[in-house]
Amino acid sequence: MQKLVFSLLCFVISLNLSSQRAMLKGMIKDADGNGIIGANVTANPGNAGTITDVNGEYDLSLEPGTYNITASFIGYKSQSSAMTFRGGETKMVDFVLEEDAVQLEDIVVVGSRSAPRTNTTSPLPVDVFSARDLISTGQTSFDKSLQYRVPSFNTVQTPVNDATSLLDPYEIRNMGPSRTLILINGKRKNMSSLLYVQTSPGRGETGADISAIPTDMIKRVEILRDGASAQYGSDAIAGVMNIILKDDAEAGGVTFRTGVTSEGDGEMFGIALNNGTKLGSKGFMNYTIDLSKVNLANRPGTVDAEGEAGDFGADINDVKAFLAKYPDAGNINGSPATTAAKFAANFGSNVSDNAEFYGNAAYVYKKVNSFANYRTPYWRTLSDHPYLADFFPNGPNGEYIGYVPTFDGDLSDYNGTVGWKLNKNGWMADVSYTVGGNQQLYTVTNLHNLFGTKNPDGTNKYRENSPIIFQPGGTKFTHNVGNIDISKRLNDKVGIAFGSEFRSENFTIIEGDQASYEDGGADSFAGNDPRNSGRFNRYNLGGYADVALDLTEDFLINGTARLENYSDFGNAFVWKVSSRYKLNDDKVTLRGSVSTGFKAPTLHQIYTQKAQYSFVPGQGIQVGGLVSNVSREARLLGLPGLDPEKSTNITVGLGIRPSNNFSVTLDYYQIAVKDRIILSTEIGATDAGNTPLDKIIAENNLSDLSFFVNALDTKTSGIDFVANYRNVNAGSGKLAFNLSGNYTLTNERDGNVKNPKLVQDAGQSVANLTQEALFFTSRPQYKAIFGIDYELGKFIFSLNNTLFGPTTFRQQGLDAGIYTEFKPKVVTDLGITWQTSKNTTLSVNANNLLNVLPEWAFKADPGSESKLNDAAFLKGQSNLITFNQRYSRMTYDGYHFSQLGTILNAAFNIRF
Repeated sequence: MQKLVFSLLCFVISLNLSSQRAMLKGMIKDADGNGIIGANVTANPGNAGTITDVNGEYDLSLEPGTYNITASFIGYKSQSSAMTFRGGETKMVDFVLEEDAVQLEDIVVVGSRSAPRTNTTSPLPVDVFSARDLISTGQTSFDKSLQYRVPSFNTVQTPVNDATSLLDPYEIRNMGPSRTLILINGKRKNMSSLLYVQTSPGRGETGADISAIPTDMIKRVEILRDGASAQYGSDAIAGVMNIILKDDAEAGGVTFRTGVTSEGDGEMFGIALNNGTKLGSKGFMNYTIDLSKVNLANRPGTVDAEGEAGDFGADINDVKAFLAKYPDAGNINGSPATTAAKFAANFGSNVSDNAEFYGNAAYVYKKVNSFANYRTPYWRTLSDHPYLADFFPNGPNGEYIGYVPTFDGDLSDYNGTVGWKLNKNGWMADVSYTVGGNQQLYTVTNLHNLFGTKNPDGTNKYRENSPIIFQPGGTKFTHNVGNIDISKRLNDKVGIAFGSEFRSENFTIIEGDQASYEDGGADSFAGNDPRNSGRFNRYNLGGYADVALDLTEDFLINGTARLENYSDFGNAFVWKVSSRYKLNDDKVTLRGSVSTGFKAPTLHQIYTQKAQYSFVPGQGIQVGGLVSNVSREARLLGLPGLDPEKSTNITVGLGIRPSNNFSVTLDYYQIAVKDRIILSTEIGATDAGNTPLDKIIAENNLSDLSFFVNALDTKTSGIDFVANYRNVNAGSGKLAFNLSGNYTLTNERDGNVKNPKLVQDAGQSVANLTQEALFFTSRPQYKAIFGIDYELGKFIFSLNNTLFGPTTFRQQGLDAGIYTEFKPKVVTDLGITWQTSKNTTLSVNANNLLNVLPEWAFKADPGSESKLNDAAFLKGQSNLITFNQRYSRMTYDGYHFSQLGTILNAAFNIRF
């Protein structure tokens, strides 16, 4: 009986133990014994996982069973070990990781404990950033984080918001937003539906909405700074940005964020949840929900009365009386209010030992509230529009004091991919299908249609009968992409790859309500006329082949060729050859590449036609026309159709790694673009007044018109430099230093402007000095980032200094011989991270700690220096380009870094 009771007791205990979870604990270290922060520890099957804390320590709860435990981190060789766990058991296991490179097709990425960004032994220049690198900037969006991490990457909010406030233009190597290809987990992301038409950097182009990507969903970012059209097709002229999403099945957390500018506006509030879960026994899903609100930050200038009186023909005393009460003339310009909800997920599962199903999806909704220029009572007068007294009784006593039109933009952006990977007999195949889309709808309020369209009975259709809320329509872009990629390592010296891509693109111009476009439309943002609206489509099919030859252990040659066929313009053939040679036990690497590329004209550029409100120096806001290249008007004007841009890229570089803790890379690049597509300058009426150009301008009540054209050949060259020195003993802590920079040697037109005949005959040009400054000098000539990280116990201190070099503009209306230059400035950011407990972290950032602001001055060409000594002349010129000082800090065309000054941010993270 006792034996029976004892046996039953042992059986119950064994059942209880088998139902208890096991625990794995330990530390992930580098070769020097330092803990690696943010390293991954995973257990398969099941893909359970966690990441190490600030000390490099981890703990992972598991069901009883046998697992393959893997420790990994970017730039290190992964370590794996098979382990069996009993219920209730706790094991202590440390891993020591050795440095290595991680391969993503041609893109080689490397990192370390502090994530040095460029692999010294790669055949191509690549930057790599972890999620921690991006979050530590304290910036509120992904694109602004890159601004303070990548010297060759630039973005800034435009002075004039309206539709552009939904997506700030960005670019790599001063090549415009449309010449950098964006990938999500290696698959092409859809473009935005927004076309930049303001006179600011990025004019005439479009790009993917990278600001919509939740930072908490990002595992790492890889930026290839080289042409890659042969690998990926159109748009990859300046480079490729590949955003890798998190794939942890178990770790998770929630982050609370807040911030405010030093002037007490621009308040930011946000919460982001990131979590991982298992899909069955062999799969995972990682997802993020990010909700945020950023309030308006307003930086208007003090308006000049004399300039106002001259521009509007107003009585100077009336102007002074108004400005005495409202020195900024009621203008609101700066950073608009933005509300965003972002959702993203990444998932996958091992179906068998050699097959994997994977996918990812994201959806973003963003609402932006911004403002047009304030219509002062001497601009929109009661003598011209007496009904405005009833429309806008805005004064303290209900009197008319003008009005400010509002602009609300609603953006929806989505992307999703499903795919299947197969590894059989050494052949690796990847088959995937990707969808994506971006839609923007607009609402403008607190304004009117001021034009005199008549009803059949002779009464005004608008003016006193105008609505004050308009729906101008919007735009939509979608694409569907299918990929097949196959590769095999034939032997230890030869690898081959080949594949194909089919892509279908759709661009829709959504018509506005009738009052928003008829006879000039709403008084700030004209709607889309049904005659200019519609849905437009094209498709393309491409294929590529790639061969990699390791001639010796040190000498690598890689070649790629690609052929594409587009339904609207035909074929494009491009190629690339890259090489690398290692010396001195891999401590020195020579690398280089030569490639050709292309960029197809976007559907936006081909089909957009609309009336556009824009600032004309000395004349205020005027209505111009943007003419589509396939329209009736284009035929009347003899405008040519658009051809693809063609490029040639050359990159030569040197990588040095004398020790595991010190590395340097230096790369020279040269990019030549032929038949670059631009949005022309505003072409006005001719002196004769009897040409087709004059007829179209007069019939449509326009001040001028513009259009897209293959107008320029350009050449761009420069130098990229990256140096990292880490694990420097400093008392009880460790120091890490990083210095990186980009210097533009040349960025200019190559040859004459290719003017269409009608422009040539009118004695005008599609690319004037204003346009060329936007293309070539509106981004910093050089930019450098020097950072110091100090890890001390549970604290990490980060000090980063970003040097923004000079930018120059030649704003429309400026006197010949003078231009504006934004002075070089250094922006200092300070960040402190404190691991308050095992599962909580507090981060505090002071961005632009010293409150450095953009500052510009007039400069003169040789022979015009005397103009700089005439104060009255310079005041008039300043009024011309700042709309009488409304935009005094950054002019109407742009600037080189944020005008908001010091921004204080804090984030509190709780790990699950």
